[in-house]
Amino acid sequence: MEISFFLESLIKILFLVLVVLLPLVSFLGVMLERKLSAWIQNRHGPNRIGPFGLLQVIADIPKLFFKENIVPAAANRFVHSLGPLISLTIGFSLFAVIPFGDVLPITIDGVVHNIRLQIADVNIGILYILALSSLAVYGITLSGWASNNKYSLLGGIRSSAQMISYELSLGLSIVAVVMINNTLQLDDIVKAQSGYYLFGFLPNWNIFIQPLGFIIFFIALFAETNRLPFDLPEAEPELVAGYHTEYTGMKFGMFMLSEYLAMFSAASLITTFYLGGYQIPYIETLNFSPLTVSLLQVGSFFIKFSSIVLFFIVVRWSMPRFRYDQLMNLGWKVMLPLSLLNIAVTGFFILKPLHTWFN
Repeated sequence: MEISFFLESLIKILFLVLVVLLPLVSFLGVMLERKLSAWIQNRHGPNRIGPFGLLQVIADIPKLFFKENIVPAAANRFVHSLGPLISLTIGFSLFAVIPFGDVLPITIDGVVHNIRLQIADVNIGILYILALSSLAVYGITLSGWASNNKYSLLGGIRSSAQMISYELSLGLSIVAVVMINNTLQLDDIVKAQSGYYLFGFLPNWNIFIQPLGFIIFFIALFAETNRLPFDLPEAEPELVAGYHTEYTGMKFGMFMLSEYLAMFSAASLITTFYLGGYQIPYIETLNFSPLTVSLLQVGSFFIKFSSIVLFFIVVRWSMPRFRYDQLMNLGWKVMLPLSLLNIAVTGFFILKPLHTWFN
C-alpha cells in the first residue's frame, strides 16, 4: 500500500511539473504576457520564430542555458547559487496541496480506481501555504545580499519589508475563510463552496460571502508575488535591476520561472479560496458520467485560473508602480485595519446569522 501511494504521488508530481507547470510557464505565462504587453503598447511583440511568434519560447530557453554564468568576484558563491534554487523550490512546492479536481475514476482490469487530483491532501493545507510563502522571501533576500552589490541588497531588503507588510493582511483574510468553512484543508474548503443561496440561484462561493476578504487577499497576493504595481524589489529606474542585478544565464532564468510560478500559485489559491475551486454551478442537473464530470471540473479550474493570470498580466502593463511610502501606507494603514474589520464582521454574522435578525 505504501509503495502504491508513493508511486501515485511520484506520478502526480512528475505530471504536474513536466506536463502542466513548465508548459504553462512557457506559453500561458511568458508568451501570453509578451503578446499581451505588445498589444497594450501598440507594437508587434515576438513575431519571427514560428507562426505568430509562438515558438519564440523554444528559442529563449536554450539561450538561457548557454549564456555564461557570471558570478561577481566578491560575491558569496554558495549563497549566490542557493538564492534562485530556494525561490524555484518553493514555487513548485506550493502546488502540492492545490486540489485541481475531486477524483478521476480510472478503470484498470475491470476495477475502478479513484485518483485524487491533488498531490497531498494534508489537514493543515492553509498553514502549509502560509509557511512556504513566508519562506519565499529568503531566496530574494539572500540573493541580494550574496551578490555584494548595494543595489541588489536594497532590492532584497525591500522584498522582505514588503512581504512582512502584506503577509499579515493575506493571512488575516484567510482567517475569515477558515471561520466560514471551519477547516484548514483546501479540499474541504472547495467542497464547502458547493450548493447555492439566494433562492438557489447564486453559487455558494466565498467571493460572494467574503467580498472584502477577496479584495484584500487579491491585493496582498500582488505584493507577495512582486508584480506591478508592487514590484519595488526590482524597480529598474531606482535599483538598476533589483535583487537579480548580478545574475545571468540559467540562474536568472530560475528567478523568472519562480516569478511565474508564484503568479500561478496565487491564481490557484484565489480560485480555491474564493471562486469555488473546481466546482461548476448546476452541473448536478446534467446527466454526465463521473469521468466527464471530473474532466469538466479540471477544465473549470483551468478557466478560472487562466482568467486570474490574464488579469495579473493586464494589471502589470496598465498601472504605474507605487512609491515605497505609498506601498507601506497601503499595507499598514489600509489593508491591515480592513482585514481585522473583516474578521470582526465575519464573526458577528457567524454568531448572529441574517435569518435570525427578524425572529
